[in-house]
Amino acid sequence: MEFRTLSIIIPAYNEGATIHLILDKVRAVQLLHHIEKEVIIINDCSKDNTEDAILKYKAAHPEFNIQYVKHEVNQGKGAALHTGIARASGEYIIIQDADLEYDPEEYNLLLPPVLKGFADVVYGSRFMGGNPHRILFFWHSIGNRFLTFLSNMFTDLNLTDMETCYKMFRSDLIKGLNLKEKRFGFEPEVTAKIARAPKVRIYEVGISYYGRTYDEGKKIGWRDGLRAIYCIMKYGFFRL
Repeated sequence: MEFRTLSIIIPAYNEGATIHLILDKVRAVQLLHHIEKEVIIINDCSKDNTEDAILKYKAAHPEFNIQYVKHEVNQGKGAALHTGIARASGEYIIIQDADLEYDPEEYNLLLPPVLKGFADVVYGSRFMGGNPHRILFFWHSIGNRFLTFLSNMFTDLNLTDMETCYKMFRSDLIKGLNLKEKRFGFEPEVTAKIARAPKVRIYEVGISYYGRTYDEGKKIGWRDGLRAIYCIMKYGFFRL
């Protein structure tokens, strides 16, 4: 498959104060092999000035390929990703959170397995490699590792970070999945379903992680962890 464009899907909810910062980083990164960028931002009915911030940024940078979509009702991160995936026109798709926890420069860490013809899917792991990681919550990290372990049991994969934001997919593969989860259940669902794709080649590379505290705007909590367990069972164990 000829690789010309990477579609970057950014779900956004109440990120008006910082979304220009992540867009600056996405705009600045020069992708390997001169691959073009297509940015799709989905505003999931934010209550703050997220829409104004995005439209202002888009107007200030007309050369930057940004598509903007607004959900009129808050539906959740998974639903925003469904919208972005449906609209993506690139040969590959990557997910980018609107906060500053992940560094877009590291798209170029995920790209080599694809460009060398080895991978259809690449996960960026926060738990492998020697890149910088902010030290934050013990139980949060234990929870992430437990969810990955549980997911691996039913997918027969050996991932180290199923819950990572940075997932790069061959577009036709992910567009072919019947994804249902509208909130934070997206991660275990997409992992379970992509693992069953015929002859899929999944790779994992180490990435950095600049995590936020809850005071700084982190949104995921223990209820999302329970939902993830339910989704692992729903799309893994019960499927079996």
